[in-house]
Amino acid sequence: MSKKVVLLDGNSIAYRAFFALPLLNNDKGIHTNAIYGFTMMLLRILEEEKPTHILVAFDAGKTTFRHQTFADYKGGRQKTPSELSEQFPFIREVLDAFHVKRYELENYEADDIIGTLALEASKQGANVKIISGDRDLLQLVSTQTTVAITRKGITEVDEFTPETLFEKYSLTPSQIIDMKGLMGDSSDNIPGVPGVGEKTAIKLLNEFKTVEQVYENIESVSGKKLKEKLELNKDQAMMSKELATINQHSPIKVSIDEMEFNGYTVDDVVPIFKNLGFHSLLDKMDVKEEAKEAVELDQISFEIVDVLSSDMLQNESALIVEVQEDNYHRASIQGFGIQNETGCYFVPTELALQSEVFRNWLADEDMKKYTFDVKRATVALKWKGIDMRGVEFDLLIAAYLLDPAETDKDFRTVAKMKAHHAVSSDEEVYGKGAKRMVPDDSVVAEHISRKAHVLYEVKQSFVDELQKNNQYDLLTDLELPLSIVLADMEYTGVHVDSSRLRDMGEELSKKLKQMETDIHQLAGAEFNINSPKQLGVILFEKLNLPVMKKTKTGYSTSADVLEKLKHHHEIVEKILQYRQIGKLYSTYIEGLLKVVYEDTSKIHTRFNQVLTQTGRLSSTEPNLQNIPIRLEEGRKIRQAFVPSEEGWMIFSADYSQIELRVLAHIANDKGLMEAFHHDMDIHTKTAMDVFGVAKEEVTANMRRQAKAVNFGIVYGISDYGLSQNLNITRKDAASFIEKYFESFPGVKEYMERIVQEAKLQGYVTTLLNRRRYIPEITSRNFNLRSFAERTAMNTPIQGSAADIIKKAMIDMYARLRTEKVRAKLLLQVHDELIFEAPKEEIEILKTIVPDVMEHAIELHVPLKVDYAYGPTWYDAK
Repeated sequence: MSKKVVLLDGNSIAYRAFFALPLLNNDKGIHTNAIYGFTMMLLRILEEEKPTHILVAFDAGKTTFRHQTFADYKGGRQKTPSELSEQFPFIREVLDAFHVKRYELENYEADDIIGTLALEASKQGANVKIISGDRDLLQLVSTQTTVAITRKGITEVDEFTPETLFEKYSLTPSQIIDMKGLMGDSSDNIPGVPGVGEKTAIKLLNEFKTVEQVYENIESVSGKKLKEKLELNKDQAMMSKELATINQHSPIKVSIDEMEFNGYTVDDVVPIFKNLGFHSLLDKMDVKEEAKEAVELDQISFEIVDVLSSDMLQNESALIVEVQEDNYHRASIQGFGIQNETGCYFVPTELALQSEVFRNWLADEDMKKYTFDVKRATVALKWKGIDMRGVEFDLLIAAYLLDPAETDKDFRTVAKMKAHHAVSSDEEVYGKGAKRMVPDDSVVAEHISRKAHVLYEVKQSFVDELQKNNQYDLLTDLELPLSIVLADMEYTGVHVDSSRLRDMGEELSKKLKQMETDIHQLAGAEFNINSPKQLGVILFEKLNLPVMKKTKTGYSTSADVLEKLKHHHEIVEKILQYRQIGKLYSTYIEGLLKVVYEDTSKIHTRFNQVLTQTGRLSSTEPNLQNIPIRLEEGRKIRQAFVPSEEGWMIFSADYSQIELRVLAHIANDKGLMEAFHHDMDIHTKTAMDVFGVAKEEVTANMRRQAKAVNFGIVYGISDYGLSQNLNITRKDAASFIEKYFESFPGVKEYMERIVQEAKLQGYVTTLLNRRRYIPEITSRNFNLRSFAERTAMNTPIQGSAADIIKKAMIDMYARLRTEKVRAKLLLQVHDELIFEAPKEEIEILKTIVPDVMEHAIELHVPLKVDYAYGPTWYDAK
């Protein structure tokens, strides 16, 4: 079989992907758009090209042998955005996972590596495909070598053979170098001959073949001005040709044989996709169930209980409440496992739930229990009419505090943190996906008993490590009490007026139909607005709007493309609005109606307590943090969230600029603290300092830009990121950031200090000692290290804000009981708490809610809480 060699220009494809896709982040805060686009391209290449040999070449550094010829080579290029450079290490990890060879060579460019390998492969009789976004590589086209040049996007390419190259440029491959010599290349800062463009260069080469022959026949060049330009810049033209010439004899130390590709295994690829949050790519992976190597389990003895006695239900017991369904509201319980000093027991569900002795033991605050996922267990039991109290340790939360980066929350994974192997994984016992099922009773009994045994065994070692880290109080005083608060909130649920949601749905449906009519009128034709293909034809062929990007199936009509076309035709704005309303209808009207419990008319969301590395809460089924509120139609969805009783109100309270207040406290910056102590608008204050104007001279645009800088600083924003947010140049963005640090020097000092602390300790902490480990902070790789430094700056701020609202929730829950009011805490959304209460208790809430929230933690600056109330969540604004 003949060799099929594929050579990829790594830097070029990564750049294309970065600028073609919106700036995406995963749950760890890593920018992933370039990694995602690169991976998509790689998968397509492996599938379509089916290479026998493959290599991705990267540039090794900024300086190459060409700089000896011309010091300003590539001199005009802007610095690579940090949002892109931090992604290169992950791109390399992706390649390693796919078993794709990668290579870079000091003092040479990726082009030179590709050129050298293409020549060698051709000599061996291989068919070669080169893929890049750089047209310089067209000089490598030959009868055996095809060059594919990516277009504006990442999936569409133009393929060049000697024939197609001549068709497009009327040039041979070697003449591409001559063309660059004459016209130069602004992207590489190759000067060429000033005033000679592509058309003139091609015309000269059609007549004289090479740059050298142009000069040998200079008298025959038509046009006096052109001749003068050529004569004046002969040395520059010759040098430009030299700079543009790819070195096909570079001293590389990689052979074609070393590039052999034997495919990849899903098991190698899946972990990095999970780590990066590439869920759509995970779905595409053909994940086959493979026989796993059986793990030798430690022997344990347990008893399957027929009759429950109080002797079995001791103080200091490990308790497993086995609930396997993802949505544990009203889920079935597979059984109970108990381990204490008297022995290890499995209690069947029906026996346990009917036992007065067991129910009393569960509800006894003085009977101390250790659990795994106390919130899941508490909610599942609440739906059975059973209270569980007295939990003083939870293994899942403890593991999360010790290693917040671990995403696998399976019991066995957590137990293995302490090298304990007496239990199988849940997946091994219950299966996965469509194959998931509850096995035989004996298997379930042993599995649950093993969990109880292991929990009892490892509890103390987790406690010891938490105490060593000064984090035991974080478990006992914050996270464990919070679990109980969250369990109560989840069980209570929030009342939803389904008829109002349906009415909104009808309104939106009518609006969509009217918008559809308007769009068809503007287009002068009827078509399916939801079909990118049909929409592309209307926009780019019928209305002749400028083509921004193409895809496999035609023209790109993605949101970023339409945003750029808004000013070209009024139909574009209408289409964007149509899509937004359509998403509201499908995701939030239909989506919310699906999760309303018929018998309670409530939504019972689930709060994720052990998910984020910063400690922030999120919610799922539904995700209430994502209800869009920028559009009025989106805000109106909150009108459907109403009190559960007649004569009650919704009361909402949220922290004002909590992260900036935390920053002022941690950085101890005089300017920021002064602004908050005087209750100044912090964005106006920043605008005054950055722009050097008086308060009354601050315009709305100045304040908007200052706001972007304020919140950008909190997230370690770069000049590139800020320039994208504000639609300004990177130079202006860099100037804003510099002026900000001049105005608030304490912030700059904090950022420098926290990075040094992270390098010394390997982690950063929040005000309540939550840790985030940042091993990349000492990486020799600049890009990984830069990302880690931004993480170190941001985590104490974002994490402390999360700690504060968690503490406020616990204190608020207790205060409501102390005050003996009927008001209930329903939801937490970002920095906002939502309650329902009888009208007559609103005056009480107006006093106690701000009091509790503003004193959850004492800072150097006052915490400020704004509140509002009304008949719906929408009105409580």
